[in-house]
Amino acid sequence: MTIKVLVAYATKNRSTAEIARTITEVLREQGLDAEMRLARDVGEVHAYDAVVLGSPLYEGQWHKDARRFAERHREALAERPVWLFSSGPLDESADEGDLPPVPAVRRILISVQAEEHVTFGGCLTDDAQGWMARMVVKAGKAGDFRDYEQISAWALRIGSTLLGEPAADPGGRT
Repeated sequence: MTIKVLVAYATKNRSTAEIARTITEVLREQGLDAEMRLARDVGEVHAYDAVVLGSPLYEGQWHKDARRFAERHREALAERPVWLFSSGPLDESADEGDLPPVPAVRRILISVQAEEHVTFGGCLTDDAQGWMARMVVKAGKAGDFRDYEQISAWALRIGSTLLGEPAADPGGRT
């Protein structure tokens, strides 16, 4: 039996989509049937055995599409394994150790009974959309702080868990 995994994400400037794509590809390489979809486009989650949900952080909040997804599917999510990720810090802090989820994300973590949450470094480029993003770019704080090795290791651990195998990367983050 093939394990179906939904990798749902919200994004504003496409950098979280690239993280979701990496997670999806790693899960597929492990033999899982992983599907990547925008959170706002997902109608039902009942067809999936597990869900990975991610969002960028803006001013300490998840993107509204991810928050709405979590609320709309709260009961169904609580019935299957769920992993959450945030992207956002525009510095090296995500590489220096585990960053706890912001309060709003912690509430989602608890309400859907997620397995875990991780925060990855974010990415903000010169062509970023939105007033706040443009101000951050103008202040010289833009950059790409995503660590694809870290992202892949986390996805490997998810896949190993779903497949009932020992963790593929004991050095991976929680």
